[in-house]
Amino acid sequence: MEKLCIGVTGINAIDNPGPGMGVIRSLKECQDLNVEIVGLAYDAMEPGIYMDWLVDNSFILPYPSTSEEEYISRLLYIKNKTGINMIIPTLDAEMPLFIKSKEKLELQGIKTFIPTQEQFTLRSKAKLKEMGSKIGIKTPKSQTVTSYDELTKAIEELGLPIMVKGAFYKAYRAYTHQEAAGFFRKIVAEWGYPVIVQQVVSGEEMNVVGVGDGDGGDLGIVAIKKLWITSLGKIWTGVTVKNGGLFELSKTFTEKTKWKGAFELECIVDSDDIYLIEINPRFPAWIYFATGVGINLPAKMVKKTFEMDFEKTEKYEAGKLYVRYTYDIVTDLSLFQKITMKGESL
Repeated sequence: MEKLCIGVTGINAIDNPGPGMGVIRSLKECQDLNVEIVGLAYDAMEPGIYMDWLVDNSFILPYPSTSEEEYISRLLYIKNKTGINMIIPTLDAEMPLFIKSKEKLELQGIKTFIPTQEQFTLRSKAKLKEMGSKIGIKTPKSQTVTSYDELTKAIEELGLPIMVKGAFYKAYRAYTHQEAAGFFRKIVAEWGYPVIVQQVVSGEEMNVVGVGDGDGGDLGIVAIKKLWITSLGKIWTGVTVKNGGLFELSKTFTEKTKWKGAFELECIVDSDDIYLIEINPRFPAWIYFATGVGINLPAKMVKKTFEMDFEKTEKYEAGKLYVRYTYDIVTDLSLFQKITMKGESL
C-alpha cells in the first residue's frame, strides 16, 4: 500500500480546539490508508506537536495574514523535507489563502480538496440570507455592522437577546446593549471588521458534517444534537440524530452549490422548523464523532483526492453519545526548544 504524506492544520487541541487532531485520528485509524502525518501549527504551544503517537512530524507555519509568497515558500520547504503530497486545511482564516494558491500548490505536487472562491464567499456569515434563499431554508435575521451606531440600530431592529459574531470566529449571546457593545469591541480587537449581529431563534442546536464531491453529491453526512457546550460555544457532549429535514438540507446544499470539500451546517431545529445559523467551510472540531459512528469523512476525502476506491456508506446509529475530554502529556523540553528555534520537529 502506497504511503501518503498528509499535512493537517488546526492541531491546537486546547479549550477552543481546532479540528486538526480529530482529522488526524480519523486518518490514522483508517485500516486501508497508509499515512504519515505532518502537523502544521502556528504556535509552538499547540498540543498536537507533542502528540507523537498521532503526528509524525511538525512544522510551524507563518500566520495566514502573511504574504502568499512567504506562506507558499514555507509549504514548499516542508514539501522538500517530508514529501508531503496533500494538505487538509481546517481553519476558516487560512482557507482564502489555500483557495487562492490551490493551482500553485498542485503544480508542486501538493493536493487539496477545498471549495472554490465563489463557494467560500457565498457561505460567509454576511451572505447567510442569500444562501438560505438559494437552498430554500429559513435563516435568522442578521445585519453586518462596522460601527457602534450600526450596532445600536441593528439591536433596535432585531431585539434582544442578540448574537454577536466575528466574520471568521467567535460568537457571543448578548442580553443587554452594554453586553453587546462589549462583545463587539472584543471581536473587533481580535478579528477586525465586519461584525455580524444575528437574531436569536429558539430550538435545539443540531449540526451536520459532510464532504461535498464538487459535482453536486456528497461523500457522507452525519447529524448530531448538542447536549452540552463550553463557554466558548464548543460542543462537549452530543448525540447522533437522524433528522430527515437536516439530511434534505445537506443534500440540497451540496446539489445547489456543487460544494467541494468538508462543510459543517449549524442549525436550530424547532419541531418541523429548521433555521440555518452558520456554514463552516471545513471539518468541525467534533469530526471524530462521525468517524466513531462509522462515517470516516477525512479518510473518504483523501481517497477521493487520490482516486482510490471507497465505500460510500450513509448508515450510522442514532443515539450514539460523544464526550470530549482533556488529556495530559508529559514530554521533554527539548522538543519545545527544537520547534521554537528551528520551526520543525523532524
